Amino acid sequence: MGLFLDTSRVILSRVKDLRALTSKRHRVKGKWAATQPKQPPTKMALQHFDATYSTQLGALWPSIRVALLSERKYGALLNHFSHNPDVEELQGQGCKDFISNGEAFMFPASADHHSEFRPEEDSSSLSTVTHGGGSWQPSPLRLSPNIRCLVFPRGDITRFRPARPDKFGLLSYYLLDAASMLPCLALDVQESHTVLDLCAAPGGKALALLQTQSVRFLCANDLSVSRTSRLKRVLHSYVPKALLTDDKLCITSFDGTIWGEIERNSFDRVLVDVPCTTDRHSLMDDDNNIFSRSRVGERRSLPQLQAQLLLAGILAACPGGDVLYSTCTLSANQNQAVVQQAVQLAEEQHGIQLQVISLRPLAQMFSNTFHFAPDLHLGEMVIPHLAANFGPIYLCKLRRLT
Repeated sequence: MGLFLDTSRVILSRVKDLRALTSKRHRVKGKWAATQPKQPPTKMALQHFDATYSTQLGALWPSIRVALLSERKYGALLNHFSHNPDVEELQGQGCKDFISNGEAFMFPASADHHSEFRPEEDSSSLSTVTHGGGSWQPSPLRLSPNIRCLVFPRGDITRFRPARPDKFGLLSYYLLDAASMLPCLALDVQESHTVLDLCAAPGGKALALLQTQSVRFLCANDLSVSRTSRLKRVLHSYVPKALLTDDKLCITSFDGTIWGEIERNSFDRVLVDVPCTTDRHSLMDDDNNIFSRSRVGERRSLPQLQAQLLLAGILAACPGGDVLYSTCTLSANQNQAVVQQAVQLAEEQHGIQLQVISLRPLAQMFSNTFHFAPDLHLGEMVIPHLAANFGPIYLCKLRRLT
């Protein structure tokens, strides 16, 4: 009997799957969801980007991939309304204002770094996407002397410390991806302009627009009430209350896709910074990640939502006004394809003709700070690079002709 038990133990120890000794009718099937390891959203995002961007970006993708998975760089948007010695301290650490440096690079002989920037006015400076209409020359791009954004030199990944309030409680600077300043600069807000920021939260771009002190009236909208609350906190932390009155600022929480039904032909400038796959966040943080299994449908419907938002922004702009579309993704389906779709819908459904304004001069101006994707047929895109790890940021500027 003892020999039998010892032999049985040896046999059982060599059997890896005891189900082989169990009759089929008594076997219990394991649940896949409970037994298979679940991939985190960040890993799913990386697999998706590897499959998509390796084809779209080709030889550029390996270096961009490394940069996306590395620590990002920030810029410090200086608060023109604050009186704080933090600026001098940052400049002493080697930080420089990339905006004034870019102007000096384009105009080395000019003593005034905030001179007018006039792109070449020839047919090559415009890409027309309408079927009719006369010639339309781009207006001069004049960068506001009140917008300043400090960055550390190329290759320097020093972190900014948190901003401190001045004696009036206003913070001295706002930390953001410095490339996200480009849509605000490209929008070219001038004196007494009315501006709509259709997807304004968390508030960095709205704050930058207010820094120009040229906006007569700013409407900052975001669908999410919680994000709108954060937007209000940001603005109140940086801007004096006297500039946040109802006759100068309106903060709303409407569905941006129906803005054309609320207010049409009203704004001189419209910023449409749409929700997207936020590539860098999707690779670095599992929380609120659009690559979560529960958000597959939301992610697949992004291009449709983006086109609807851009079309709403086009309808909100007045004839002769400018619309700036931007994302923080590398995806051509969310960038160039969305612009083309919205332009087509605007003409077919509303008879609106649009013209794409070349942003190549702006890219040349800031080529010492950012890396731009080469040979984009529509718009410009900052691509991450280890030496200048900003972005991704895509931007495309449209002008309403009718």
